[in-house]
Amino acid sequence: MSDLLAQSLIRSIPDFPKPGILFRDITPVLQNPNAFKQIIDLFAQYASEKSPDAIIGIESRGFVFGAPVALALGKPFVLIRKAGKLPSVTMQEEYALEYGSASIEIHKDALEKGSKVVIIDDLLATGGTAKAAASLLGKLDAIVAGYSFLIELSDLNGRRLLDGFDIQTLIKY
Repeated sequence: MSDLLAQSLIRSIPDFPKPGILFRDITPVLQNPNAFKQIIDLFAQYASEKSPDAIIGIESRGFVFGAPVALALGKPFVLIRKAGKLPSVTMQEEYALEYGSASIEIHKDALEKGSKVVIIDDLLATGGTAKAAASLLGKLDAIVAGYSFLIELSDLNGRRLLDGFDIQTLIKY
């Protein structure tokens, strides 16, 4: 989307967090109320078209975008967090990282069976975390109606792991 204010605000930071990585820094976007509102409005419009029962945010920047979308739509906001961060009974999904693995969790009672959800996060890279989120939600018998991402790193081909899902991305690199 060429008229997206956020596109001009995202900083590219070379060699962060390690050499060879070009980090896309969204903090200037969050510091600009007009850009932030534009993103939330676009995410809310997309989610509204899916008629979700809840909005899901993936830790941690998915919380930044997902919570205001849920509020705008008058829908519950459900957290997917790194393992060990949620206080009640959880379900867990493990996924592969470049070196090793990680796990994400959701509260076992976060959704009713058959709930339709939209998952929101800041970045679609390899797709591992997003795919794990869908698998985790499947364990709760939830239906993933779509994904919203601010940024997609097209070269990392994360869409291939999310084949069959509807995906909204606002900025592609």
